[in-house]
Amino acid sequence: MGPDPTIAAAYTSRFDKALRTALGGMSVFTMLMTIPQVLTIWIAHQASGVSILSWSAYLVSAVLWLYFGMRQRDWNIYLPCLGWMILDAAVILGTVVYG
Repeated sequence: MGPDPTIAAAYTSRFDKALRTALGGMSVFTMLMTIPQVLTIWIAHQASGVSILSWSAYLVSAVLWLYFGMRQRDWNIYLPCLGWMILDAAVILGTVVYG
């Protein structure tokens, strides 16, 4: 099955291009903002107050968004999900080890 031309047509306006750029930038920014949490757990061995339930919900959400993005063939959706899955798993695993 080839790419859906209606998806490509949906992103032709300047606003849509700017929005996709902003969303991509925010994906990177929010992942960068999560790195201190991961470092606190893995380097300082401090996982107190970190909710495994919350981070597990984030991981499940990232997996679902990854699946959706792959079905849509939209790397702007699924590529950030790979990063989030790594970060979420690092927090969860670190909390199990050091919590």
